[in-house]
Amino acid sequence: MTLLTFVYLIAGLVLLVAGAEVLVRGAAKLAAQFGIPPLVIGLTVVAFGTSAPETAVSVQSAMSGSGDLAIGNVVGSNIANVLLVLGATALVAPLVVSRQLIRMDVPLMIGASLLTFGLAYDGDLSRIDGAILFTGIVAYTFFLVRSSRKQGADQDNDEFAEEFGLDQPAKPNAWLINLILIIIGLALLVGGSHFLVEGAVTLARALGLSELVIGLTVIAIGTSLPELATSILAAFKGERDIAVGNIVGSNLFNLLSVLGLAALVSPNPISVSPNALAFDFPVMIAVAVACLPIFFTGYRINRWEGLLFLAYYGAYTLYLVLFATGRPIVETFGHAMIGYVIPLTVVTLIIISVRSWQKQRLT
Repeated sequence: MTLLTFVYLIAGLVLLVAGAEVLVRGAAKLAAQFGIPPLVIGLTVVAFGTSAPETAVSVQSAMSGSGDLAIGNVVGSNIANVLLVLGATALVAPLVVSRQLIRMDVPLMIGASLLTFGLAYDGDLSRIDGAILFTGIVAYTFFLVRSSRKQGADQDNDEFAEEFGLDQPAKPNAWLINLILIIIGLALLVGGSHFLVEGAVTLARALGLSELVIGLTVIAIGTSLPELATSILAAFKGERDIAVGNIVGSNLFNLLSVLGLAALVSPNPISVSPNALAFDFPVMIAVAVACLPIFFTGYRINRWEGLLFLAYYGAYTLYLVLFATGRPIVETFGHAMIGYVIPLTVVTLIIISVRSWQKQRLT
């Protein structure tokens, strides 16, 4: 392992974040020039744009034969989005959860997690599996666009238009400038994904770690940086419901769009390791399910719940490191988490949910 490996990793992350930002702004403004409502742009262009780093890395990994990186990137990003990003954002300010997220989006995220696990259970993701997943994101996007057109403009619509300058008159030749921005953004994403995958594979081999572990940790956290920045910034601005919606939407796109597209373009079925099926996929599903009772308690995420999320992410990362390095304590640590900490948390969440439900009945 040389200094060049770290240069590749850092350069890849910087290019991915910059590429996603440039791509989103160029595409959003270009779409606005064609008369597409700002809210529809937010639900489609920006949603795809914030998942652009995961898309670029997973597609590049799948095409180069590093399937574990593609799987680890998506599964790890979804775990990091909820436990790390939402946890850190809730510490900044308690987050508001909309009723639509509880009734539709979170159940859809849980369903998408179970669907992906079911398709991968045979040990690989084929092109047929990828087509099924990608069809899901097409249907979900169509439903969002149709619903948003019926609802019309609202405050979030105005905030989004102001954020991206969509409420300002277009300048001469603006379409050409925005098209150039899109091309530059795509180029940065392609280059960044290449550097990041190369650096990650080299790092895994040098440290004796599997590509799956690198994908679940280094790559997952790196590609979740846009979501982390967006959610924390939204919390500081007081747009705390947008911060939560951004994470749930990103997780849906990661599973259905990113992993679906990666399976479609891969020359061979993407193999899914037994370790991922036995541990990481169940953790991802458990994290998605845990959102329901936590989100349901007063339709907000309090600071103590954010701290609980961060503690679980720290424990999950520690388990991965212990498992990858073959430490004897890993089995004891795993039994302690499964047999004591997780059941205690489940009981606590059930009690809180029941009390919240009873309080809502009395009001």
